[in-house]
Parts: sequence; structure tokens; C-alpha cells
Amino acid sequence: MVEIKGLEKFAPKDFPGFITSTVFLAECNFRCPFCHNADLVLRPNTLPTFPMDYFIGYLDSRKNWLEGICVTGGEPLVHEDLELLLYIIKERNLLVKLDTNGSFPSRLEDLIQKKLVDHVAMDVKAPLERYQEVTRSKVDSEDIRKSIDIIKNSGLEYIFRTTVVPGLVGDKDIEQISKMLNGANAFQLQQFLPKNTIDADYQQKKPYSREELQAFAKIAEPFFLEVKIEGV
Repeated sequence: MVEIKGLEKFAPKDFPGFITSTVFLAECNFRCPFCHNADLVLRPNTLPTFPMDYFIGYLDSRKNWLEGICVTGGEPLVHEDLELLLYIIKERNLLVKLDTNGSFPSRLEDLIQKKLVDHVAMDVKAPLERYQEVTRSKVDSEDIRKSIDIIKNSGLEYIFRTTVVPGLVGDKDIEQISKMLNGANAFQLQQFLPKNTIDADYQQKKPYSREELQAFAKIAEPFFLEVKIEGV
């Protein structure tokens, strides 16, 4: 059974509009240097695991109060048995928001078809030709493209997100990403957090200013119904 490595009992920002909790799953197939969940990705065995009985008890104790669960990581779709966790959540008539990096399109599509997901947030790391550079991982760009199409055509609520990192992801990248996602409902620019990063050098990087993020948003706005900025 997939292991829960973190539980944020009240997480309104993770699933806007609903009273939700967030569960954090270990492991990821990417090694983005700016990722601030280094322990989840690199050292999951050093983190305690929440027993499934505890999690089920938590859900049942919040009946008629809790509305949904955000499932994040790491990368949740790394786990082939993620479906079991989602069934446990859905059996309690709770909404599921899934965070993903889009590298497992078949699993994503399967979970959507089984109605185990209500909302998807996909992190788009870079223009396709820069994915391996930005994620420091082997990535099949066609998988990323497939996931984008699956999400856009799913009929679900969704949002695409890009973390903007000085020296790594800038205005030209935002323009190319926006063109790739053209016509999507919502896009969110996320502020880079220089804390507990996979590459320790990134803890010394100064994030973009609010004004720079607003300029990035202006670049993206023609391509989406809504553009948001998170983290400033």
C-alpha cells in the first residue's frame, strides 16, 4: 500500500473553495533542483509513515466536515497502487485533487476514467525541449504532451502550474509554455521557495520580485481564461 509521509489537516490553499486536507506521498521520478520537498524525494525512508488505519480513522472522524483531500508528493503517480488510496478517499464521498508532473499519462487517464479524481493540478516544468535540463531527469516529452491533452479534455476542474526560478525558468519559457497550453482554463505562476531544495545551491537564489511575476502573468494572459500568481 502506498505510504503517506505527511498529513496537513487543514490545507485551504491546496484545494481552493473546499475544506480539505493534504496528504504527501514519497518519491518522485524528477530531480528538479529547485524542489523544496527534498526529504520526500531523496530521503523518504527518514520520514515517519502514517499508518493507513490512522488515516482512515482521521477521515472518518472528520465526516460531515471535511470536503476533499489533495494528494501530492513527490509524484503520486509513481505509485502503481495509488488507486487503492483514492478508493479509500472516494468511498467516504470526498473530493480528490491530484497533483502530478504529467509523466504518467496512462495512469492519469485510468484514474480519471474510474472517476477517482475530481480536480487535477499539473506542474509544467518548462518548454518541452528544456524538460530534461530543468528536471535533471530523463523525460519523454510525448508523455507530458499526452497528459496535457488528457487533462484539457477530461471535463474535470484543472489547473496548470509553473514554478518560476531565476536563472532557470524565465519570460521566454513562460511564453513558450503558454503557447503549448493555449486555450487551457487556468494557469498558475508559482513563486520559487529557496528552502530545503534538492540542489542546496538553490537555497541561495533570490526569488523573482512581485513585479517580475506580474510581468510574467501579462505574457501568459492571452493564452488562458485565467492566470493566477501564487506565493507572493
